[in-house]
Amino acid sequence: MTVDQIKQRFGIIGHSPLLNHAIDTAMQVAPTDISVLVTGESGTGKEALPQIIHQMGSRKHGSYIAVNCGAIPEGTIDSELFGHEKGSFTGAHEARKGYFEVADGGTIFLDEVAELPMSTQVRLLRVLETGEFIKVGSSKPVKTDVRIVAATNVNIPEAINKGKFREDLYYRLNTVPIVVPPLRERQEDVPLLFRKFAGDFAEKYRMPNVRLTEEARVMLMNYRWPGNIRQLRNITEQISIIEKSRDIDADVLRNYLPDHGKTNLPAVRSASSSPGGGDERTDFSERELMYKVLFDMKRDINDLKKLVLDMVSGQNDDDLREDHASTLRRLHQDVAPAGDSGSSTHEVQVHRAGEQRYEEHEEVEESLSLADREIELIKKALEKNRGKRKTASQELGISERTLYRKIKEYNLG
Repeated sequence: MTVDQIKQRFGIIGHSPLLNHAIDTAMQVAPTDISVLVTGESGTGKEALPQIIHQMGSRKHGSYIAVNCGAIPEGTIDSELFGHEKGSFTGAHEARKGYFEVADGGTIFLDEVAELPMSTQVRLLRVLETGEFIKVGSSKPVKTDVRIVAATNVNIPEAINKGKFREDLYYRLNTVPIVVPPLRERQEDVPLLFRKFAGDFAEKYRMPNVRLTEEARVMLMNYRWPGNIRQLRNITEQISIIEKSRDIDADVLRNYLPDHGKTNLPAVRSASSSPGGGDERTDFSERELMYKVLFDMKRDINDLKKLVLDMVSGQNDDDLREDHASTLRRLHQDVAPAGDSGSSTHEVQVHRAGEQRYEEHEEVEESLSLADREIELIKKALEKNRGKRKTASQELGISERTLYRKIKEYNLG
C-alpha cells in the first residue's frame, strides 16, 4: 500500500512531507517485531501510528490493546499491566490477567509511557529483554509474545537526566523512533483539517458548513496551535455552533484564537518538554523578541558587508556613494542613537577618475548585547505607538503582559 492509501484507510488528513515520512516509517517497521517509540506534542495524533503498525504487520489478527499509562493510578498499574494473584493485596478477591497476558500474540500500545512509575519501568524492561513477567503477588514467571509500541509527549532524555525515566528502558523502546510533527510545522494541512472538522460538525449538528475567507485562512495557518489538532478541532466545533454567519472572516476567527498576535516563529522546545512547568506563553514571547533582535542584527551586518564589498570592487559612482551614505546613516540610527558618546568621526576616501572627495561618516562600536537591542526595540515600539502598550506589544509580537514585565525590568516606564 502507498502512503496515500494508508492515510485514506486510517482517516489521516494532510500532505505534509513530515507527516508522510512518519507514516512511511511506520509502514516499513510494521512487518517486523521491533519496539517503536512514537514522540510528538500533545494533540498531534500519535495514536494513529501504532494502529498502522499493528494492522500492517503479522500480528493484525491478534489483540490490540491501547493503555493510557498516565490515567492509571500508581498503586494499581502493575496489576493492570501484569495481572495479580488472588489475595495479593487488599481487594484482590480473585486472580486477574493483565494486559500483557491478554494481548499475547498481539500488540500493546503504551501511551504516555513516560508517566510509568520507576518500579513499573523495571517490570516493563524485563518483558522487553526476556519476554516474561511476574504477576503481582506471584513468584512464577509468565511468558508472553507481545509487540510493544510506546508513545510520549515528554522529552525523555531530560526525564532521564532528572532520574524520572530509566535510560536502559529508553534505548529498548527507542529501537525505531517515529516523530509526529506539530501542527505549526504542517501549515499546509491546517485548512484541510478545518474543512474536514467543519463538515463533520455540520453533519452532526445538522447545519450548513462554516467557510473561511482568504484572510481568515491565512490567519489560521500562521497560528502556533499549542494544542495541535485537538485544539483545531475544538475551535472548529465552537465556531460551527456559536456563529450564526457561515462565512468566517479574520475578525471573527481572531476571537477564538488565544494570543493570536504571536508570529509563527520556530520553537526551541515543545511545551511538553518545558522543565519546571513555567509560563509557556511567556517563554514563547521572549524567544520571539530575541528572534527579532537577532534578525535585525543580521540585516545590519549584511548591509555593512555589502557596503565594504562595493567599495573594494571600485563601483563608486554617485548613486552608489549615496546608497553607502544612506546605509551608514541607517546603521547609525539602529545601533547607536544620536548623542551616543561612544561614536567617533572618521573620513572615508572615495576615489573617482580625476578627483578625490572625502565623506564623513560615523564609525560606531556596535553593541552585541541582546538586552541593549531588546531595550531599543521596546523604546521604538512605545514611541511609535505613543506609549500605548497594547498596540506596541502587538507590533513586537509579544503579549502585553510580557511587555509590561520588560518595561519594569529595564526601568523604561
